[in-house]
Amino acid sequence: MHMRTTCARILAGAVLLAGARVASAQTADDIIEKTLTAQGGREAFAKVTSRSLSGTMVVSTPGGDLPGTVEVLTQAPNKVRTLVSMDLTAVGAGSMTLDRRFDGTNGFATDSMRGDSEISGSMLENFKNNVFPTPLLNYKDRGVKIALDGKKDKVGDRDAYILTLTPPTGPASRVWIDAESYLPVKTSVTIDTPETGPLEQIVEFADFRDVDGIKVPFLLKNSNAMQTFTITVTKVEHNVKIDPAMFSKPAGK
Repeated sequence: MHMRTTCARILAGAVLLAGARVASAQTADDIIEKTLTAQGGREAFAKVTSRSLSGTMVVSTPGGDLPGTVEVLTQAPNKVRTLVSMDLTAVGAGSMTLDRRFDGTNGFATDSMRGDSEISGSMLENFKNNVFPTPLLNYKDRGVKIALDGKKDKVGDRDAYILTLTPPTGPASRVWIDAESYLPVKTSVTIDTPETGPLEQIVEFADFRDVDGIKVPFLLKNSNAMQTFTITVTKVEHNVKIDPAMFSKPAGK
């Protein structure tokens, strides 16, 4: 009887230990470290200060797919310039150019169809919080709180952990981490827009490729209640020299 009791206690202890190990793997910090490692590691990220990305894009509309090109320049910690050119011939509207810039403090958009505008509100705050090369690096130093949602979710047919990022100011965002590869496969943030009010922006990532020791997604699917568009990346370069004026409001605007 004594032997049975002892064995039962050993078994119970083993179960508790296994449970503790599972629980420790469920912490936000543990998943963050695993995803940073999966993407290349802190050492690789530390060597990257800027990125130049270019590719093609397709916007899905009821009238048919609209082709275009996209160029994105990013400079640490959070400067970014996105230039989109679209061919709208299929819907009888010629061409369109959208140039969005953020210099770390102020944002400005040049839209060939809707005119120029200052970027403000939650959209501006989101630009400030979108740290390069990843918002998961040194997030505590920036006062960002990250929580792990209590259950896994599905992205396609794969399990994923959900991390919620809450910055000191601006909208919270979520990132889905693949439960096997630990690569970030989806993000979501809700931004107030002048045209539609609150609008959830979702981006899904795929086709990760190694660029200078860092896994970079070469396929991005962006969707919201208004439209869906897919970006196919054709070229990525790191540590390129970027003229600071590229992030600032264009002269004469």
